Formats: sequence, C-alpha cells, structure tokens
Amino acid sequence: MLKTLMMGTALVAASASMAAAKTQVTWWHAMGGELGQKLEEIVADYNASQDEYEVIPTYKGDYTETMTAAIAAFRAKQQPDIVQVFEVGTGTMMAAKGAVYPVYQLMKDAGADFDPDAYLPAVAGYYTDTQGNMLSMPFNSSTPVLYYNKDVFAKAGLDPNTPPKTWADMEAFSKKIVESGAAECGFTSAWISWAQTENFSAWHNRPIGTLENGFGGLGAELTLADDLRARHWGNLAKWQKEGLFRYAGPGGGDDANPSFQSGTCAMVMNSSGSRAGLMANSDFEVGVGMLPYYADVEGAPQNSIIGGATLWVLQGHDEAEYKGVADFFTYLSSPEVQADWHQFSGYLPITKAAYALSQEQGYYDKNPGADVAIKQVSLNTPTENSKGLRFGNYVQIRGIIDEEFEALLGGKKTAMEALQSVDSRGNALIREFEKANQ
Repeated sequence: MLKTLMMGTALVAASASMAAAKTQVTWWHAMGGELGQKLEEIVADYNASQDEYEVIPTYKGDYTETMTAAIAAFRAKQQPDIVQVFEVGTGTMMAAKGAVYPVYQLMKDAGADFDPDAYLPAVAGYYTDTQGNMLSMPFNSSTPVLYYNKDVFAKAGLDPNTPPKTWADMEAFSKKIVESGAAECGFTSAWISWAQTENFSAWHNRPIGTLENGFGGLGAELTLADDLRARHWGNLAKWQKEGLFRYAGPGGGDDANPSFQSGTCAMVMNSSGSRAGLMANSDFEVGVGMLPYYADVEGAPQNSIIGGATLWVLQGHDEAEYKGVADFFTYLSSPEVQADWHQFSGYLPITKAAYALSQEQGYYDKNPGADVAIKQVSLNTPTENSKGLRFGNYVQIRGIIDEEFEALLGGKKTAMEALQSVDSRGNALIREFEKANQ
C-alpha cells in the first residue's frame, strides 16, 4: 500500500514537473462574450497540441483599455508577450521605439515558416511598413457590412433577398419601412468614425488625410472637411430628424445591434465580426449586403478597409518565450484554425488558404452572405485612399469625431463646420504625436 502511494505521489510530482517545464506565453486580449469563449477554446486546443509551450490568455477589457493596460505594463516592465491592438492603434505601436518586436523579425529569428504573401492583401497591407515588412500578426480582421431584417423587408413589401445598394436606396427603403409600420426606424449604425467616415471615404475612394492617409509619415494631416463627407453627415442628421436613421451612440454604438435585434431598426451597419452574435441572438432571418454608396460619385464603390485587431509582440522577454510566440502564431495562421475562427465569428479569413478551405467545405453555399465582407474588401485593388489609415493619437481622434457628430445632431454646427472641427482638433493631436516621436 505504501509502495503504491509512493508511486502515485511520484507520478503526480513528475506530472507537475512536466507542466511547470512548459514555457509560458502571456497574451492580453480584448475579446469578451462569445468571441472570448471561442478564443479560449483556440488557446486550449493549441496548449493540448504540444507539450513545450503554454499560452495564457487574459481579457483586459475593450480595445482601448487593453492597449492602455499594455502601455502602462511596459513602462512598469510587467508587459505580456502578446497584446491585441485594434487597427487604429497601429501608428502608436509603430512609433513605440524599443517596445515592439516586429513579427517579420520575430518569425525570422525563431526560424519559423512565415510568408506575408499567404495573407489576404487587404489585411497584410494595413500592417506592413513602407518596405513591405509585416509588423504585427493579423488575427481578427473585419470590415463593416450591412445587416438587414428579412422579415421586416417582407412585411414592408420589399424583396427580402435584395438589400439596398445605394444611399438613395437606403433612404427609399427606410421610408417604406417606417411608413408601413414594419419597424420604427429604417437603419442604425455602429462606429460613426469607422463605418460612416473612414470606410465611407475608402468606399468612395476619397482620402482621409495627406501622405497616403498617414502611411507616408508623421507629417500627415486630416482632410475630412469636403463636400462629399459634409453631404453624408448632413444626410444622416436629416434622416435622424425624419426618424429614418437612429444614432446609436459614440464609439462602437452601444445601441446599434440591440436596436436591430429587437426589430426596432430594420438595418444596421456594423462589423463583419458581429455576424456570429447577430445570427445567434436574432429571432428573424438576417440578410447581409455591402455598404451603400452614392451612385453619382465617380469611382464608387472602391473597396472597404479593415478594422478589428492584430497581435503585437512586446520586447523584454527571453528567447524561449519568443520561440513559443512564433510557434503559436504559426498555429493561429493555419488554414484549419483560421477557417474555423472565420466561420464561427464572421471575421475575415486572414489567409488565402483559409478562404480556399472555407470554399472547399461549402461554407459560403450553406451560409449565404458570409462572404460579403471578403468580396467587399477585395472589390478593387486598394488605392492610396483605400488601403487604410495610419495617424498618431487616432484613438483620441475617433473620440473627436463622435463629439463633432453629436454637435451636428444637436444643431450646434453644420456638417461642414463639424468636419472642419474634426480636422483642426485632430491635426493638433497629430502634431503633438509627431513632436513626441521625432
């Protein structure tokens, strides 16, 4: 009995020793809810797939909170190996000299297989430097699309299989929906900044600022105050007064998806990454369409730009941990993992192989509309105006966009005045960032 007990104790000790021997890799992320649960599942599968590394994921709040926490942790020399940063934090991360371990260099140093050409061009292009080197690892890339309530469309006498294509259609469809009593409002939108300003600009092939929307250097300036953007913001304000559009609040628009899911608004523009939640939590059939455009604007539609986030590696850790990071990134980018993540969440398949695998599996045939986001970001070859944006302090600039849009809705400013304020206030922040990073 004693011998058996001693053997059992030895086995437990050996087991514990093996577990302790695993090199731990820390990952701070911003995925909550269903997406967070799926992320935890991916990490658990990776940890079970090998016995050398253990990835430890930690939820740190929303994107802004996660990025802020990582910056503070780096200053305190308590930074994680990996941090998930949303796309508008790219400029800030690039300028953080000595803080970032560029992914292309990490993968090379670790001897890992890494081919930037394997990623979708619209995804890879956003996160590369002017020499074409990928700085962070794509993970959850998204783009805003149009979701619509097919039941409400049918009730209003609209074809449930035909989403609006233009802004003229959006207005006409919304009027018919509201006047018929099928829903209280025609449409709502999350992210006035991302969906109705940044993507609106790319979709119409208009620059957001100088120097290739900031890709060309720190000296860039915002140039949002023009007739097209003023026309669109003005229309949104008009449609809000008429009850056709419902403003969902600042930032991501906390009321956007709930207003759609409750049937209050017939349409919502939000991230392709919202697809899983909308499908799971709506008691009606959800249709998906591309973003609307103004038909009289030459060059529209062009292509939408991505949002979501990538994984940045922070300096200050040992070689063994970085080898673990590289191994984990290789796993994350595999066609099987990426296809599964894409199909579950609605985020873009970040690699060509994951997209091809999803096609081979018949996913798009079984789930009409699931490929709208992919078609939208790849509709045309990105131009200098439509490959994304890269400005310092842009997280704060998005807050300015929300404030000025609300000033417009409150009747305190015209659309042009509000956009001029975005430019002047935003450019002041960009100059501060430039001065701090020269």
